[in-house]
Amino acid sequence: MDAELRGFLTSTSFFGGLPPEMVDKVMGMLKERPIRKGETLFEEGDSGKSMYIVRNGALIVERKMHDGSLCRLQMMRPGDFFGVTTLIEMEPRPFGCVAEQDSLLYELTNLDLYKLYKEDQKGYILVLQNINRELCRRLRKAAQRIAALEDQPHQLKK
Repeated sequence: MDAELRGFLTSTSFFGGLPPEMVDKVMGMLKERPIRKGETLFEEGDSGKSMYIVRNGALIVERKMHDGSLCRLQMMRPGDFFGVTTLIEMEPRPFGCVAEQDSLLYELTNLDLYKLYKEDQKGYILVLQNINRELCRRLRKAAQRIAALEDQPHQLKK
């Protein structure tokens, strides 16, 4: 893979702080995954075996509401990565994902991650630390949203 791709990947939080040899190793595991506008990448409840890094385009992460309608949770744009929880917890996907635009993704599977663990445990730990940092950022953001929603009834009573 070329220097432009290496530069792009090292600018993402997934590759942040990885030494060059580790970047090359993980880059070699990535598979290009083009997806067309309107195409479903995966549905809520699917068994997941992959995570994705967005190279270009945009995708919507969504959940089904109790009434069957869809709730848009987050837009994924270049540099974002998602789907990592299925690599860690091996549970069905908690949300679905649909391409908002024609997009190019890089896919990393749970088998790739296991191969990394077997070949380079230090590298594996560094990758997991990057995943964990991103998950913590997302938890903090979700907690802020929940707190804002909890404050709304109190603001209405004033």
